[in-house]
Amino acid sequence: MDHADVLILGGGLVGATLAIALDRHGLKTIVVDPADATVTTAIGFDGRASAIASASHRMLEAIGVAGGLEGHGCAIRHIRVSDGLAPGKLDFIPDADDGALGTMYENRRLRIALGEALKRSTVDLRMKTRATAVTRGPAGVTATLSSGETVGASLLVAAEGRNSPTRADAGIKVAQWRYDHAAIISAFHHERPHEEIAYEIFYAAGPFALLPLVDDEIGHRSAIVWTVKAADAPAMLKLGDRAFLAEAEKRMGGFLGALSGASPRASFPLGFHHAATITGERLALVGDAAHGIHPIAGQGLNLGFRDVAALVEVLVEGRRLGLEAGDAQLLDRYQRWRSLDTLMVAGATDTLTRLFGIPGRTASAIRRFGISAVDRITPLKARFMAEARGESGALPKLLQGLTV
Repeated sequence: MDHADVLILGGGLVGATLAIALDRHGLKTIVVDPADATVTTAIGFDGRASAIASASHRMLEAIGVAGGLEGHGCAIRHIRVSDGLAPGKLDFIPDADDGALGTMYENRRLRIALGEALKRSTVDLRMKTRATAVTRGPAGVTATLSSGETVGASLLVAAEGRNSPTRADAGIKVAQWRYDHAAIISAFHHERPHEEIAYEIFYAAGPFALLPLVDDEIGHRSAIVWTVKAADAPAMLKLGDRAFLAEAEKRMGGFLGALSGASPRASFPLGFHHAATITGERLALVGDAAHGIHPIAGQGLNLGFRDVAALVEVLVEGRRLGLEAGDAQLLDRYQRWRSLDTLMVAGATDTLTRLFGIPGRTASAIRRFGISAVDRITPLKARFMAEARGESGALPKLLQGLTV
């Protein structure tokens, strides 16, 4: 039976990053994932893109992943927030020597870079495989795989996403609810340059996020995360490209000029969930298995990366003290480190979602007043920019660009 320090169920963006980071620090990992990498890295697989906060990017550099992303990302140097297209806006523009707020990457490119880093590592990667039975106990973790093999580890990490079966099997309770929203994901070319600006335009039906992508041989490109009423999502997906782009241009007020070349669209239901605990006996949850938030602030993946950085630091420092990865003291430290941060971010995004979803002219006027007021308060804007960069709170060393 093969044995590792850590068995990771789920080799997506968060699970793969965790495996690479642990491998770089000398901890042996086995990753089990049912996906086919040739499918998940194919053009048009899901069309999603992610804003990688500057702190998260430092971690990708520290663990040797960022090199594979070079030339494929677009810096976010300015964020503009508005309530519809009415007067009043909130601009987040860092000082020139502070660097970008983050970088936009297509998720496909992130998967390719992580896959390349995994090939260079000693991670035992088992794709197109799932765990059919898992046993956790005082002596460790044992898993039977769909391949018929059995593997063991000191610690089990669930990185399976929001519907984590491992979390359910552990009996961990989850606070969760659905928003009456769905996110329409797409990308397109536009006539005018985006100038590395990300736009968050709030409408009563939900936010319309316009995110800068790196230009290609055709021209300027941006991704959108368009939040609509859940009942309207099927009709939005059925629209022809010309009608879809015309509707998008209306939401934008035409400030990027004519739109063209819409990529295939996808729709994702939106909800909130937060695990009551992110640890159990020889078990840790990371990423969407631990928490899921509305994409209103683009922090979902970055929260998962913060989980990775904290868990790696806890496990590596524990190893130096002679503790095995599944030691209860280490898991308790991870739980305490991450629980408050994730709860605060989740609560903030839920509040913003509800606040900007209140219909009516009076509510809109109040929001515009608040947006304009915050725009004039420099310390408050600086705090928001620190959050956008992922630089608030007690930062793990990886998020500072340091090895543990």
